[in-house]
Amino acid sequence: MSDHLALIIEDDEDLSEIFGQALTAAGFTIEIIRDGLLAQERLKEIVPTVITLDMHIPHISGDILLTQIRADDRLAKTRVVVTTADAQMGEATRGHADLVLIKPITFSQLRDLTARLKPQS
Repeated sequence: MSDHLALIIEDDEDLSEIFGQALTAAGFTIEIIRDGLLAQERLKEIVPTVITLDMHIPHISGDILLTQIRADDRLAKTRVVVTTADAQMGEATRGHADLVLIKPITFSQLRDLTARLKPQS
């Protein structure tokens, strides 16, 4: 089991599965959450190495979650990869995210990018 947890916050089941496969291939242990409120609660309990964060998720939007993540000192070292199909929103979050990926995202793009984000053991 890896010491590096990746939290996938994505409501699209197919995309979250693809992200999960890519992150697992990059050496991460994964956890998938498909709801903003559930993600907000879970982030009170864990400190992931990487978060992939969809901007359009149910109950709490990704931009609100991103603001909360960046305000939480426990998550200061957590790398956040924003995923969105909205290029304008992607640009708006660029200053707060470590990476912004505009959907559609290929498996190899995500794997290569997450491998670069993973800290060296």
